[in-house]
Amino acid sequence: MREAGLYKKLPRCLVQCCLCRHFCRLSENQRGLCGVRQNQAGLLVSLNYGRLIARAVDPVEKKPLFHFLPGTAAYSIAAVGCNLCCANCQNWQISQGIKESKNPRPDFESGTRGVRQENNFLFPGDDVSVQEVVAEAVESGCRSIAYTYTEPTIFFEYALDCMKLARQHSLKNIWVSNGYMSKDCLNEILPWLDAINVDLKFFDEQIYWQNCGCHLAPILENLQRLAKAGVNLEVTTLLVPGQTDKLDQLGDIADFIATELSPDVPWHISKFSPEISYLLQSYQPTPAGLIDAAYEAGLKAGLSYVYTGNLLNDGRENTYCPCCRALVIRRRAYEITNYSLAGQCHKCGYQLPLKFE
Repeated sequence: MREAGLYKKLPRCLVQCCLCRHFCRLSENQRGLCGVRQNQAGLLVSLNYGRLIARAVDPVEKKPLFHFLPGTAAYSIAAVGCNLCCANCQNWQISQGIKESKNPRPDFESGTRGVRQENNFLFPGDDVSVQEVVAEAVESGCRSIAYTYTEPTIFFEYALDCMKLARQHSLKNIWVSNGYMSKDCLNEILPWLDAINVDLKFFDEQIYWQNCGCHLAPILENLQRLAKAGVNLEVTTLLVPGQTDKLDQLGDIADFIATELSPDVPWHISKFSPEISYLLQSYQPTPAGLIDAAYEAGLKAGLSYVYTGNLLNDGRENTYCPCCRALVIRRRAYEITNYSLAGQCHKCGYQLPLKFE
């Protein structure tokens, strides 16, 4: 636990968090919608600093990142909490479990926003120093550290400290994010950020609000900033029946990526599994036809790299040359074969936008 960054002190012992686009205004003892930042006597405190709920060595393809350091391992860490409350969350035990109630929604009409909880609540996780994280990443033979599983924005201070030290040890930094961070937060991490996968869950304001308690526009703005900054960017959309099953919405997502980001930005379309979701256990899994339709929508929009996820061996996790369609990288689950460190098509010589260093 330590004093948070990116907040403002207000009159009457109020504080305003400036970490994400909720901009929670908190009275004394109140926590933000993330559940992990609290007003303690007029100071905003990060309650989950240095308490890691998850540490693992993952293939970087699991993030998923297919064009950044393919075939390497990422030392992956998370702290509890999340600034969204997505009904389709598949890591909800660690992202939502510390919140007071299911599906809290920001109250934009009231003077304050957040949830009220006791000061003596012990956060789950292990106390792990920044130095330990970097040392374990190096010892594990990882090429990068991934801030993932929950939303790295809500453990921003700890992540940033890790990112700075990681650079000193020639490690790359990866975020897997919902994209709802504030401009100030993005300014802080951009100099240290090497790659990011952002969930673009929907392309509909109403569905975003109902499902996640957030707005669409800030996520689109952050995606555009990341693309312009030259960060290695990939986008994921989870295909949820009844929510992301409209062809026009899928086409809008693909068009946005192609025209506002780049046709070379990979788009991952993933199968939804209701049995592990937060609040949508009664939903059906993603039908094969919807995956096919999304894949075709991506190609129709002019995207060079569209990938399917959470499927076994359907061939659409492979990387193909956008010029001649020759196979460049073959993937089987998270294992990759048949690739060149030069990132060139062996057939026509086209240089693919793959990052190996």
